[in-house]
Amino acid sequence: MFFQRFHRLFAVAAFTAVVALSQTTSSNTVTETSNTPPVGLASSETAQINVVNTASASKNGTAASCTGTISFLNASGALIGAATPFTVARGGISSVSRPFAKTGVTGTRTKIRGVITLTVTPDSGVPCSLQATFETYDSTTGVTHVYLANVAAPKSVPNAQIGRLGQGNGDN
Repeated sequence: MFFQRFHRLFAVAAFTAVVALSQTTSSNTVTETSNTPPVGLASSETAQINVVNTASASKNGTAASCTGTISFLNASGALIGAATPFTVARGGISSVSRPFAKTGVTGTRTKIRGVITLTVTPDSGVPCSLQATFETYDSTTGVTHVYLANVAAPKSVPNAQIGRLGQGNGDN
């Protein structure tokens, strides 16, 4: 009788351990990337990308938040400096600048483009809807030379659209 109880107790403990170990939490993150059009940048200029999160809190009250990186690439497609991380809450703006002097170009002019990468966990229910602008301005006076509004920004991917990346509408 003692052995039967011990055997049952051992079997239940072993089964519980197997079930506990087989449960995993999946981060299931998705990365969406968007590229800006290329622009010319003169030696007297700075390039800047701005992102704003226009999402509202979800119906259950989850606060809106977007997380990702902003990078600049040279005419050969090589990264200029390091990608800069951002996290923006509802209505928050994040800006990343690169002056001509940091492009590594010798001369007076080059072409660059921006890359915006958004990292989303679709199962989290955290709303995110980015809008972006790309601009160049005079590094000394601050006068804007090029302003590209409504640059294509990556979109948050709702749960139902995980298999159809790039078609998310940001309405979590």
